[in-house]
Amino acid sequence: MKDEVMYSTREIQELVKSSFESELLLIGNKKPAGLYQPICYALQNGGKRIRPTLVLLACNLFTDNIRKAFPIALATEIFHNFTLLHDDIMDKATVRRNKPTVHVKYNENTAILSGDAMNILAYEYLSRSDNETLPQLLELFNKTALEVCEGQQLDMDFESEPLVSIDDYINMIRLKTAVLLACSLKSGALAACAPEEDTELLYQFGINIGLAFQLQDDLLDTFGDKKVFGKNIGGDILCNKKTYLLLQALNVSEGRKKKELLDWISRKEYIPQEKIESVTSIYNDLNIKHITEEKIDAYHRQAINDLNRVRVPEFRKEQLFNLTSEMMRRNH
Repeated sequence: MKDEVMYSTREIQELVKSSFESELLLIGNKKPAGLYQPICYALQNGGKRIRPTLVLLACNLFTDNIRKAFPIALATEIFHNFTLLHDDIMDKATVRRNKPTVHVKYNENTAILSGDAMNILAYEYLSRSDNETLPQLLELFNKTALEVCEGQQLDMDFESEPLVSIDDYINMIRLKTAVLLACSLKSGALAACAPEEDTELLYQFGINIGLAFQLQDDLLDTFGDKKVFGKNIGGDILCNKKTYLLLQALNVSEGRKKKELLDWISRKEYIPQEKIESVTSIYNDLNIKHITEEKIDAYHRQAINDLNRVRVPEFRKEQLFNLTSEMMRRNH
């Protein structure tokens, strides 16, 4: 690996990929295989590795030597995939990134235990960080891990609560999704011993880009292409998840439309595809897709403002700007 250079996003993604391939060889050789093979399966199916890429890009804002942030990048990605593994069990999801979820390919008990082991492995990798920054990193990682759990619990609570405000929902996705992106960026900056003000700006940048990213995820769950999105479309509708789309629809609908929407939410028996198509049709009538896209754009603009305020030369921010723009261009 080369030192004393600015890395492009593609170069960092290649470094992340090669690093994970090396670690997966080690994990895959561990015994018992029944514990570690599902971990390898989950991590091999890792998507674009956005979070470890953010760790290294944030580190590279302040230093040309990003080696010190590699343990954090590995820890963050393993922790993220652990949360996805357990989320899929709780959501009864059958597909993740166009492949069977871990509990479907193996079984639920195996998925739970392998997920637990992934959480422990994440801390093991994090502990390899420099002693100088490890206390701050552990404090941030612990805080983030608990917040992610709080967000998941709120998400489950909202399924059975008749009234959820949009503000409550935004707080939930901040905890469930945005804080881990923010943690990735801040921890990368901490590894580079960046000034406190800049680490906080990067954290807020991560929060806002995370909110935009999750709202886009909500949008894609209803309006996305399964082949592009990597999982079944309409799952949120079937689970009556209090997404931004549903909450906005409940806010702006009235009369027959609101009655029809509430009826679909309350039904215990239905044909899944019929429910998805009917609720989607209501969203179209209420212009919910456009309303959601406007909110996504607002968070994205605030994120860009946060990054603009980080006190490093503009050329060093270019890769982060490009990556976040790419994140916002996922196909509907």
